[in-house]
Amino acid sequence: MARMFGTDGVRGVAGSELTIELATKLGQAGAYVLTKEQEHQATIIVGCDTRISGGMLASALMAGICSVGANAIFVGVMPTPAIAYLTRKHKVDAGVVISASHNPMEFNGIKFFNGEGYKLPDEMEDEIEALIKNNMKDVVLPIGSGVGKIDYRFDLRDEYVKFMEKCVPVDLKGMKIVVDCAEGASHYTSVKALTDLGADLIAIHTDPDGTNINSNCGSTHMDELKARVVYEKAAVGLAFDGDADRMLAVDEHGNVVDGDQIMAICGNYMKSKGTLKKDTIVVTVMTNLGFTLMGQKEGIHVEKTKVGDRYVLENMRKNGYNIGGEQSGHVIFLDDNTTGDGLLSALHLLEVMVNTGKPLSELAEIMADKYDVGAEESIARANERVKRSTEDNFKSTVTGYTSVTTEQSSVRLHDGSAKYALYPVWILNTTWNGKQYRFAMNGQSGKFVGDLPVDKKAAKTWTIGLSAVFAIAAYGVSWLLWLARII
Repeated sequence: MARMFGTDGVRGVAGSELTIELATKLGQAGAYVLTKEQEHQATIIVGCDTRISGGMLASALMAGICSVGANAIFVGVMPTPAIAYLTRKHKVDAGVVISASHNPMEFNGIKFFNGEGYKLPDEMEDEIEALIKNNMKDVVLPIGSGVGKIDYRFDLRDEYVKFMEKCVPVDLKGMKIVVDCAEGASHYTSVKALTDLGADLIAIHTDPDGTNINSNCGSTHMDELKARVVYEKAAVGLAFDGDADRMLAVDEHGNVVDGDQIMAICGNYMKSKGTLKKDTIVVTVMTNLGFTLMGQKEGIHVEKTKVGDRYVLENMRKNGYNIGGEQSGHVIFLDDNTTGDGLLSALHLLEVMVNTGKPLSELAEIMADKYDVGAEESIARANERVKRSTEDNFKSTVTGYTSVTTEQSSVRLHDGSAKYALYPVWILNTTWNGKQYRFAMNGQSGKFVGDLPVDKKAAKTWTIGLSAVFAIAAYGVSWLLWLARII
């Protein structure tokens, strides 16, 4: 049986997979495991994103929390990283976020933070899961005055905004920014922070109605943002996901700047300022090859973990690093906050733009068209990456053990072949007039390899038409010259 907890909490379709009953049990078991060692009456902060099911699940979750004698503080709609910060700031015993991040509105999820604002380790999640499966056996529930109570604090979001502005007090006066809030949890906090810092702000998708979160907007649907940045002649576009723990950017030309590029830009800037701890950035095995090559050139050690921001964070904490993340835009600045934070990433990126005076397109070139890698080397790297990822996936299927060691593996890969390699690369396929066309395009430079479908008849007609235009224009110029001579 698969684990109840995935890489980012418990998720499922609200009402069918993530039921009221399960939310209540998660509240009970989670509160018990997280607070059983406390001698005082525990307190847990609870927040949610803008999904219509958020209030329903929050009520059930808090009922479970109170049933084991802990108090709950409901802060309403709040970004995931804000819950992590407020848990730590107010010295409560735990925090819970009800969100399914970038997923469609019918999904929802529940994830826990400990009292220090960190996501729970696998062992603690397994303990919570075991209690639920055993129906809280041997746990005595309090009665009367022993049950917990619920308080409501909808004012705490401004504390998070002020904290963000203090972390990165960048002056954004005169900078035009387009921000896409994904109809999610950032619709207030990001707009407030960027406006306070002086940005000329154009905010889109800031009217959540419970059903429109992530709907053709945000970091998973960026076409509108790209077009808007170009139309408005903005310096940068910022796209958040539903719970605002990740951010992707758009440069002034409408090109997407992903998490790898954001880490490369910010990491190199931190290195130049002497604030990049141990000259290291932590990424996952799925990061872009260009990132590793960038690190080699810039003198930055690239530490790799298995897929999942929790594993990035574990590595950072264990080894004393202060920046890491994923290509998806989930970037952790550990000096400032304990989890990925979209607004924090945005402010750090904007700080680099302001202090260097460089446009985002130029900064993003640190991973584009700078490294020549032969085809044979690319194939070998790709094969090694596939092998490692396959082994990690097999390991993840083994449960019930504190550690899993690979004694022997046999992953057989054919070497393959390559004529041309571009990183980062988009592979495009299309069928036209019964013929399939395939070509590869560099995601930064726009260079492509392959044949585009061309309507030969239309091209011929266009060429003839253009020739006619040139002929008429030439005749007109000749006539004017002749006329001038007469005058």
